[in-house]
Order: sequence, then structure tokens, then C-alpha cells
Amino acid sequence: MARRKRASAKDDQPIGVGLTTKQMKRKKPLSQEYLVDIDPLSDNQKQLFDSYNAGKHIVAYGCAGTGKTFITLYNALRDVLSETTPYERIYLVRSLVATREIGFLPGSHEDKADIYQIPYKNMVKYMFQMPSDADFEMLYGNLKSQESIKFWSTSFLRGTTLDNAIVIVDEFQNLNFHELDSIITRVGENTKICFCGDARQSDLQKDKEKNGIIDFLSILRKMESFDIIEFGIDDIVRSGLVKEYIIAKMESGF
Repeated sequence: MARRKRASAKDDQPIGVGLTTKQMKRKKPLSQEYLVDIDPLSDNQKQLFDSYNAGKHIVAYGCAGTGKTFITLYNALRDVLSETTPYERIYLVRSLVATREIGFLPGSHEDKADIYQIPYKNMVKYMFQMPSDADFEMLYGNLKSQESIKFWSTSFLRGTTLDNAIVIVDEFQNLNFHELDSIITRVGENTKICFCGDARQSDLQKDKEKNGIIDFLSILRKMESFDIIEFGIDDIVRSGLVKEYIIAKMESGF
């Protein structure tokens, strides 16, 4: 992931004290004070921090276990909870299943997306200094109830304009060109978009769909507003076993 420091928040200050205008708009206000400080662990992680802080739209792709999504989500949370940015919420967008159809699953859109929220919830837990699991559950529930974090599938974006938001498109390698094109054209005023994934590990079956990802990236490379950062083996920050496995997998041609 990245190096985590102890939170600098005032431990004796309860949530909700000294609310700002931005916080007052929310049902259960939160601020940055409970976020821990995260430092980059590799050069490309540092580049991701720098590009994000420079106001760039981002494509972060490459090996699994390099902290691409973690750092992007951390920076997005920091901005959304800040009182000095225009960002009001994070949209986490992904294709929920290989067929891109979730109508066969029971429940509402949120219910259907719940199973895919677990890894992101685990990331968020690492980003906050909370005294107990119960306190974190309350905090995470507040983040969702005040809509600081919203989970969307590509099936529900048509006709939507996303303003004052940070859009994180995760596992973007599993989206075809039409889906990627549809997502980026949803970006509205005061919105930043970040794509995270590994183009070498796509679940897409058709060569035409896989080539669409290459075409999409070729377009973004021509846009000055985007920084494209490729993560390699040296950027892997998970356990030694994970790194060893990924290296062996790549050497085996998978």
C-alpha cells in the first residue's frame, strides 16, 4: 500500500464540533482530522501523489499489489473531506460482473454492489485512526450516508452528469471502449477522473474489446490534462509471497 503514520487529529474532539458550511450540508458531518498521513513507498507511488496534487486526471496501471487504487482513493477522500476543495463525493465505478449485467442479482443497485465494496471498505479502514472496529463501522456508515463515497456500476451511468466529484474507475481493464468512452463523457464541472487497473489482466474475452482499451489509452496519451503512470514489479508493496507469485506468473507468460 503506502506508509501509514499516526493520525494528527485531536483525540478529545468529538465528531461534529466546529462544523463548516460544507459539513453542514451533510447528514453526519466528517472532516479530515481522523485521516492518517500516508507516505509513498516507491517512485511511482510518489509520482501518483504528485500528479494528483497537481490537479491532473490520472491513469494508474500495471502490476497488482502496487497500491494504485489505495493511493488514489486516499487522495480522493482527503479532498472530499477538505473544506478547501469543490469535491463533494467520490464515485467508485467498475463493471460489477463479467457480463456487466446485475439485474439477475437480488435487491437494489446498492444491495447488488455491496459484495464489491468489501476491498474498498478495507482500504478505508487503513486510512483512518479509530479507537475500535465499532468506531470505524460508525465512521464508514457516516461516509456512505452523507454520500462521501458512492458505488456505481457502468450500467447506471447513462444520462448522468457527475459534478463536483472525484470519479475512480477501478479495474478499468475489464471495460470495453464504449464503456470507457461513456464514463469519461459523464465528467462534469469541478470533477476529476482516475482510471486504475492492469491492462494485462483483462477479463474481456473478445480481441476487439481488448484492443478498445489500447485505443482508449492512445487517446488519453494525447491529452495534456492526463498523467499516465505505469507500475512495475519494483512497485509491488504487498507480502513477499504475492510479489514472488506475480513475478513467476509474468515470467510464465500469464
